[in-house]
Amino acid sequence: MIEIKDLYFRYNKTDIALRGISLDIHDHEWVSIIGHNGSGKSTLAKLLDGLIAPSKGEILYDGVKLSPETVDNIRQRVGIVFQNPDNQFVGYNVKYDIAFGLENHQIPRDEMIKLIDLWSGKVDMKDYLSREPESLSGGQKQRVAIAGILALNCDIIILDEATSMLDPQGTEEITKLIIELKEKYNKTIITITHDLGLAMKSDRVVLLREGKILLDAKPSDAFKERDLLLSSNLDMPFSLKALYLAQSSEKLKDNKELHDLLWEYHLKK
Repeated sequence: MIEIKDLYFRYNKTDIALRGISLDIHDHEWVSIIGHNGSGKSTLAKLLDGLIAPSKGEILYDGVKLSPETVDNIRQRVGIVFQNPDNQFVGYNVKYDIAFGLENHQIPRDEMIKLIDLWSGKVDMKDYLSREPESLSGGQKQRVAIAGILALNCDIIILDEATSMLDPQGTEEITKLIIELKEKYNKTIITITHDLGLAMKSDRVVLLREGKILLDAKPSDAFKERDLLLSSNLDMPFSLKALYLAQSSEKLKDNKELHDLLWEYHLKK
């Protein structure tokens, strides 16, 4: 379990990113942290991976507090995939990119080759091992980043806006992979996103606004909070955009049956 207790973070005296966040994330759970730009989502992701330290409060992994003394051990369990796949590609081809983390962990060469072969196959990138990054799609680059994390045996994967720069096909590829990682490999998944379509597929939805938690619920319950979600400037799926347009139309704004049908359609995973 990940325990987040009364977490604060400020970049300076006036810019407070998180204001007393408390949250538990259980093993093998997929939690989506949603919110508009500036809500504190990416700050929380960096805190969870120990890239920055909280101004106040604490984060515990199975009862062990994340601190300068424990961060290296905890990072062996936690892998993070960032928004721009080009910024995280460090090898000159797929094979060497997956190998990068393994080399840093001084994994023996024979074992390294087996791990690269195993996890490149698991993310459907085995046929691309000799390909250079510029020849890959955004979704394929994200798959390579995830393969590198899995090769290190991370059991917690944080995806910080990892689909925001992808086309619909790339987003669908990553979504399917997330579901497989959770259901088949028992990974704990944390997606940081403003995409309600992606969040709908997770186990829990946590809505942040101005550094505070406004909502923590199952998607089926969270998505009943129409006004709260619509006021949070999130990326709406097609069905919710259609609902918003219908509510704004003079001809359709009073058609409650249509509004309810569009909303119920979206609630189907």
